[in-house]
Amino acid sequence: MGIVGADIRMPLGEPWRVGKRPYGKTTLGTTASVLKAFYLGLSDEHRSAELQQDLDQVRLPSKADRNRALLGHAKSTMPANPLAPRPSGRRHPMMLPDDGRGRLLKKVSTARDRMIVTWLYDGGFRIGEMCGLHLEDLHLRENAECAQARGAHVHICLRETNANQARAKTKHPWELVNGVVHGGLIRRVSPEMIHTYFAYMTTEYPRAAAGDHGMLLVQLTGDDRGKPLSTAGARSMFRRAGLRAGLGRVHPHQARHNFATAVLDASGGNLMIARDAGGWASSATVDEIYGHTDIHDPQFDAALRKVWSDT
Repeated sequence: MGIVGADIRMPLGEPWRVGKRPYGKTTLGTTASVLKAFYLGLSDEHRSAELQQDLDQVRLPSKADRNRALLGHAKSTMPANPLAPRPSGRRHPMMLPDDGRGRLLKKVSTARDRMIVTWLYDGGFRIGEMCGLHLEDLHLRENAECAQARGAHVHICLRETNANQARAKTKHPWELVNGVVHGGLIRRVSPEMIHTYFAYMTTEYPRAAAGDHGMLLVQLTGDDRGKPLSTAGARSMFRRAGLRAGLGRVHPHQARHNFATAVLDASGGNLMIARDAGGWASSATVDEIYGHTDIHDPQFDAALRKVWSDT
C-alpha cells in the first residue's frame, strides 16, 4: 500500500508507476478493500491464521455509518481494514484576517446582522447553534435562575422541531423547569454580545415573534417578516457582507476558527479552556485543528531568525 501510494520507493529509489500519478486516498481505500477481500477469500490451506487475525478487526461506527440507509443505530461495531490509509493527522483551519471583524461590521446594515457577526466572533457559535437559539435559552444577567453559571450565558439546546430546521450539533440533555431552561451546552457571553442583543431586540425584533415561535433570529423584511431566519439566510448575509468588505467568499465557520485561535493564544495554549469555550466534545479535536504553531507568531519568527543567523 505504501508503494502504490508513493509513500515508499522501490529498491532502486524510483517510485512505482514511473511517469504516472500515484494512487490518491480514495483509490488507496478501494485497493485496500479489494486486498482484504482477496486474502479473506483464500481457502484455509492457503490462508495464514495470523493474517486472518490481523485482518479481522472492528471499529466503532461513525456518524456516516449510522446515517446510511438500513443501518440506523443497530450496529455497535463495524469492520475495520488495517490496510486502508490513515486520515490526515492535522487540519489547518481557514480563518478571516485580523481586521475581518471590523470590516464586516462596517458593511452590515441592521442591528440583527451586527449581532450575528459579534456573536460568531465572541462566542464561537456554529451557525446552526445560533439560528436555533430561542429567547428562553438566553440568560444574559448574572446569577440567572438556572444557577448553572454565575456570569451571563446561553444554553445551546438540540431541538428537532425548530421552524427554520436549524439544529445544534451537540446532544446534551436539557429541560424546561418552571419556564427556565436547564442543561444543554452552556456558552459564556461577552458584554459586547449583550449590547448587540439589546440593540437588536429594542429596534428590530417584532413583538409578535416572541409569542409565535420565540426564536432569536428572525427575518426583517418582506412577506416572511418575523419568521425564523434559516441557516442559509444567515450564511448568505455573512457572505454578502464579506464580498462588500473585500474579504472574498467567506463563511460563518471561519469566525469560529478565529475565536478558537484567540482563546488558545489568550490561555497560553490551554486545550481544556479552548474546548469548553467553544463547545468541542474533545480537547484532541482542538489540538488537531488549532494546535499547530502560528507561522506569524513573534516567537516562531525569532526562532527561525536565530537558526538562520547560526548557519
